[in-house]
Amino acid sequence: EEFTLAQNYPNPFNSSTTLYFTLPQKDFVDLSIYGLSGQKLITLIRGSRPAGTYALHWDGRDARGCDLASGVYLYRLRTSGPAKTNKLTLLR
Repeated sequence: EEFTLAQNYPNPFNSSTTLYFTLPQKDFVDLSIYGLSGQKLITLIRGSRPAGTYALHWDGRDARGCDLASGVYLYRLRTSGPAKTNKLTLLR
């Protein structure tokens, strides 16, 4: 069984959004937000997690706590298998 990475909700979002993923078994995960140029802006979760469904809230800020500009961003979930990536839209 593969892990799933669902579309964030709401999308587009203004002040915050929730990102959802499911792990079929215990695994190492890294969920990060990237700009379209590929620059990592923030890591939301990194480490080993048990099997289950997860919902992570993101407030549209980078790792320094600065508000990001309106635009399209990528969120990528990496595990021990292939990574999955989705797009999200931030509207300020």
